[in-house]
Amino acid sequence: MHLAFTHAHRLQSACNVYIACLNISILPLISLFFEPGFSQNFYTVIVSRDVLHGQSILKVKFEDCQRNREVGFVSSDPNFSVRPDGTVYAEQEVANLSEPVQFMVTARGLHDPHIWETTVKLALAGHPHPSPFTKIGIEEMLSRVWDSPPRVIKFLRKHQRGSSANGLRRQKRDWVIPPINVPENSRGPFPHMLVRIRSDQDKDVGIRYSITGAGADQPPSGIYNIDPISGNMFVTQPLDREERASFHLRAHAVDMNGNQVENPIDLYIYVIDMNDNRPEFQNQVYNGSVAEGSKPGSSVMQVTATDSDDSTTANGMVRYRILSQSPHSPIPNMFTINSETGDIVTVAAGLDREKVSQYTIIVQATDMEGNLNFGLSNTATALISITDINDNPPELTVRTFSGEVPENKVNVVVTNLTVVDRDQPHSPNWNAVYRIVSGDPSGHFTIRTNPITNEGMLTVVKPVDFEFNRAFMLTVVVSNQAHLASGIQSSLQSTAGVTISVQDVNEPPVFPVNPKVIRFEEGVPAGTTLTVFAAQDPDHFIHQTVRYSKLSDPANWLKINRTNGQITTMALLDRESIYVKNNVYEATFLAFDNGSPQASGTGTLQINLIDVNDNAPVLIPREAQVCERARPNSRINITASDADAEPNIGPFVFELPSFPASVRRNWTISRLNGDYAQLRLRIPYLEASVYEIPIIVSDSGNPPLSNRSVIRVKVCPCDDNGDCSATGAVAAAGLGTGAIIAILICIIILLSMVLLFVVWMKRREKERQAKPLLIDPEDDVRDNILKYDEEGGGEEDQDYDLSQLQQPESLDHIINKPTGVRRVDERPVIAESQYPVRPSLPHPGDIGDFINDGLRAADNDPTAPPYDSLLVFDYEGSGSTAGSVSSLNSTSSGDQDYDYLNDWGPRFKKLADLYGGGDDD
Repeated sequence: MHLAFTHAHRLQSACNVYIACLNISILPLISLFFEPGFSQNFYTVIVSRDVLHGQSILKVKFEDCQRNREVGFVSSDPNFSVRPDGTVYAEQEVANLSEPVQFMVTARGLHDPHIWETTVKLALAGHPHPSPFTKIGIEEMLSRVWDSPPRVIKFLRKHQRGSSANGLRRQKRDWVIPPINVPENSRGPFPHMLVRIRSDQDKDVGIRYSITGAGADQPPSGIYNIDPISGNMFVTQPLDREERASFHLRAHAVDMNGNQVENPIDLYIYVIDMNDNRPEFQNQVYNGSVAEGSKPGSSVMQVTATDSDDSTTANGMVRYRILSQSPHSPIPNMFTINSETGDIVTVAAGLDREKVSQYTIIVQATDMEGNLNFGLSNTATALISITDINDNPPELTVRTFSGEVPENKVNVVVTNLTVVDRDQPHSPNWNAVYRIVSGDPSGHFTIRTNPITNEGMLTVVKPVDFEFNRAFMLTVVVSNQAHLASGIQSSLQSTAGVTISVQDVNEPPVFPVNPKVIRFEEGVPAGTTLTVFAAQDPDHFIHQTVRYSKLSDPANWLKINRTNGQITTMALLDRESIYVKNNVYEATFLAFDNGSPQASGTGTLQINLIDVNDNAPVLIPREAQVCERARPNSRINITASDADAEPNIGPFVFELPSFPASVRRNWTISRLNGDYAQLRLRIPYLEASVYEIPIIVSDSGNPPLSNRSVIRVKVCPCDDNGDCSATGAVAAAGLGTGAIIAILICIIILLSMVLLFVVWMKRREKERQAKPLLIDPEDDVRDNILKYDEEGGGEEDQDYDLSQLQQPESLDHIINKPTGVRRVDERPVIAESQYPVRPSLPHPGDIGDFINDGLRAADNDPTAPPYDSLLVFDYEGSGSTAGSVSSLNSTSSGDQDYDYLNDWGPRFKKLADLYGGGDDD
């Protein structure tokens, strides 16, 4: 194999210009923006069959702005080599090559581990370009790569070469080891030998070979191994380029003692791609849309498929085509697809949503640049929806519509206007808009669109009158919410006429003036005629009689003539009544006809009452107080209230009557203004008391009205501030000194009586407690309520013997029961726990300890009840000190002697009299 070395090429022209213009010190900055590598990732060259041995084919460019990087080039195909300047040439004549050739050119730094790769594809002249691989060509290429004799890779020694002048020796550069190409998905057999590694010293010493790196001793480990003696390197399993495209291994040579004999060499293994992956669409179903009527070339949608194979080769180059279109209307090929991008566009006119609303397109993606013979394919479905445009004007179903409507009715649907529109339902292109263009100048009608059916509902919005209009002739026009598409004209059927007949109904009588306002003075006598409140019947073509009745009359002042509507009074009209608001009295009347059905109307009469001076003024306030001694601030401001209105109210005139004479002698009135006056003492001192002062108040009516009112004035002693003192206030209330003293004496007597009663009650209680009873309380057997305030435990309570609360000592009644017959609430027949025994004379402080000890013993006693069941307390214990009472049998004979009852005391006296041997016996 031919190996070549070269210094890095000069920078391309643009890089040279920058370096020439910039100082050399900024070259490290330039290197940050220029990554070294091949100028192209893929080279394609067409060669003729007369390419001779050694003739240049192409030149690959390696770019490096640092200028100081030394790289070596190597070809993966032994038939082609690369010179140090990047020129690719043929090692032998290629006239016998009948198929395209593809190989890889690798650049490797001589002083660093970096490598760069590019692909070269050679196509023979006279063949289609670009020519995809045929199946035979691929198999032959892989067979050549797989079955070719393994190469021998030697460890390179460092040779020394002397210098003629100074004795210095220059070291020869290492050769670049060409990469190893392995096709993926090989069927074996495995392990398959790839290369042989050997050292020149294997004849002198024993050498052991090994490889390291990912794929050997690092994950994924075990893919490659090496015979340590022969140096044969093997691949042990099929490779998958989609999982890992390359491997970097290092080969080592050591002697039998493990000492390094040769420097490690780098081995690069590249996996050759096979077309083993089908194109995969990103979606199985694609959705797109295009407007109906679109011109050819309109974009519809894009489908995309990806291939996991190498995209720089034909294995990963995907091409698209349309397999089928459904339906075939108007032509079978309405759409086309860009074979490289997957863009679907229209190729013909005639898309009509009303005929075909959706197309189904089957799209095929094929790799190998679309070669159907050798490429792998996959399909997807494209659903193309034809979007609607307003290319169909709405059309009314008939030329003339008709309907009827009763007069005086609103919000009544007269008729429904039906329309047909072939555009997409419930869209702006389908939604109908109706307009009345003539026949309704007063705006009695409107047309609302039914959102579900798209019908026009002709509705009455303003009442129609049969007496004025018996029929209407309307002209309506229908259109869409959206404007018609360009070039589409409105249809003649978008206009229609509507005939509406008005139905006569019995209308209620109408009051011409409603409400009717009249003016009258208040106080007119009963029977006065106020006005005639008559109604008219709007049904001019039918003669009907109108009658009247009263509907609302709050004060019951009015009445109406049933036939002619004349209104007269039944009582005096009073402007000051609570039923009059703002001088207006309001009543409502009903007018009804004799039609069928009967109709009625209401009318309101408003009477504006004019005020007359019929209310005398009333003095305000009715009570006041002044100081008993005349002071400048001891005055009473008075005014008056009058229920009448202007001019029958103020200014008021206030004066004191001449009788009794003491009023004018003690008091005086001075006028402040038209509505207010001031009452004050005329004399320097007036005894404290309550005085009733009459005052005459007159209004300004014509003639004026007067009223004698009384003001109650309290005269009292005052303090320095002119305020009545507390004592003075009492005195001013009308109580003299004698009365006050009498009241105080009564209060003292009442308190004394209460105190004496309390003392008597306490003394009586003490006497009752100190008085001895005639008999001993224990012998008192009178029918009194006795107080039982002693509690005890029975006969043995004095010794506090708790053993009486325990189970009986004898358990014979339990032991003697038959086997299997035992109550679940009985005490178990086992050893009893030892309960503490309290001394007969315990110390009071031991009671708590005794109870606690007993509680602990009971908690640990398995024989203590309850026994997890309902207990039946049918055992009353034994050893009672009381004797048997069986002798007191009520059914015994009468010869029993009860005389001993007399010895039992007064408590049993009644019993002794009944059963003892008395005189009655």
